Amino acid sequence: MKSRYYHIIAGTLCAMALSSPHASSEHLVILHTNDTHSQIDPNNKDQGGILRRKVLVDSVRSARQNVMLVDAGDAVQGTLYFSLYGGEVEQKMMNALGYDIQILGNHEFDNGIDELAKMYAGVNATKLATNYDLSDTKLSSMFRPYTIKQIGDKKIGFLAINIEPKGMIADKNAIGVKYLDGIEAANATAWHLRHNEKCDVVVALTHIGYGDEHELGYTDRDIASKSKDIDIIIGGHSHTAINPDNPSSPAWLLANALGDSILVTQTGKGGQFLGEIDIDLENPRSANYKLIPVNSRLDSRIDTATAAILEPYRHGVDSIRSIKIGKAAYDMRQNSELLNFVSDFVLDQGKSMAKNVDLAIVNKGGIRCAMPKGTITKGLIMQMLPFDNRVNVIDISGKDLMEAFNVMAARGGDGVSGNVSAIFNPDNRKCISVNINGKPLDTNKTYRLATIDYLRNGGDFMSSLTNGKDVTASNRVLYDDLIEYIQTGKYKGKTIKGDSTPRMKAL
Repeated sequence: MKSRYYHIIAGTLCAMALSSPHASSEHLVILHTNDTHSQIDPNNKDQGGILRRKVLVDSVRSARQNVMLVDAGDAVQGTLYFSLYGGEVEQKMMNALGYDIQILGNHEFDNGIDELAKMYAGVNATKLATNYDLSDTKLSSMFRPYTIKQIGDKKIGFLAINIEPKGMIADKNAIGVKYLDGIEAANATAWHLRHNEKCDVVVALTHIGYGDEHELGYTDRDIASKSKDIDIIIGGHSHTAINPDNPSSPAWLLANALGDSILVTQTGKGGQFLGEIDIDLENPRSANYKLIPVNSRLDSRIDTATAAILEPYRHGVDSIRSIKIGKAAYDMRQNSELLNFVSDFVLDQGKSMAKNVDLAIVNKGGIRCAMPKGTITKGLIMQMLPFDNRVNVIDISGKDLMEAFNVMAARGGDGVSGNVSAIFNPDNRKCISVNINGKPLDTNKTYRLATIDYLRNGGDFMSSLTNGKDVTASNRVLYDDLIEYIQTGKYKGKTIKGDSTPRMKAL
């Protein structure tokens, strides 16, 4: 298979080298981020913030001669900055920080190819995609399969391995994207960089996850174990904080196909850390790696010019955050009380749209933040459910519904309405029992299911739901329906009290 990928790569003339002829040949420092998810401001625990990140980046650049800043995908989606401005803020700020390389995550596709092309039109960084053939999309001229940076007499090659769109990206949002096997593409490209381009160091930027993401088929651990020519993997997608200073951290040194150790890194999520890799270009596999906390100690050094770029956008975000719509009795966690609350809301919404709705299911990945005790604002709901999803009601066979429950069990359980209980075996990741309205799920029966269109169309690997028959669909996005549900519907004048009872439980 090597010749197939070599032909694709070698025939691409746009893989041009980034040169730095007067730089020292001793060390290269790579600063890296992943899965920052539009966390422009510090989070509710006062961690992160892109203006603080710039302080760190500027500090390292002022102290070291050869510094690169790279991002491993999912720079967008998760806060009002993306909901309101569609990626414009994130990319302007990343330009201001001087990113050298950016790759695609799955959430970059959330608004579709056309909007993604508009968003990337103003990006200054080199954009890489090794195992996506984008020739039939508007992204074609923007992306390269690899790039090379030269420092003195040393050459450092960079490639990018992206996630398989099927099951992770809505089909309508990735039209024209052709996926190439990530392990084959990584090995062929790394071989080409090492042997044809004569690179001394090969770095793979990936957005596939660190490990045990069973749905994806392979992860960074697999890339590492099957590679011979990759020296460093800078990863994303699984939100894994690989931290040598934390005794419980996942391993950052993994054996490759030759038995040599290679560095695998990832910074978690939300920009709470900045990764730093210090590479001795004479001995790249002895690189030093650390995570640098991004927190309030940096506030006194914020760059005012960069802050001024952000200010007009922050005003728009703050105006939405100030609109009060309800109240929560206590903190509602994403994967318990809040997941149950959203599931029950989808059931109620489905029942308002169609008769005889039996149950509702939602994915926990669609809920992007917790609901704190006290005042609930419009902005919070939009941030909590930021995706362009709509409630759908479908009729589906019990057989296909059971298959969907098994997919949910495989990821540790998802959201189900209060009239549903399920027990699953965590070893084989299958449901032992599913009860709906006190009765066992009947694989020969047809059920009326309320869910969201992302799942109905096979997202999050729920392919069996595509066999359902459409009954009706909401004409509004999910967060608008929920805002009305709280403000003028079921919870008008009431304090929300969540249900913490586990509805999908491991045996």
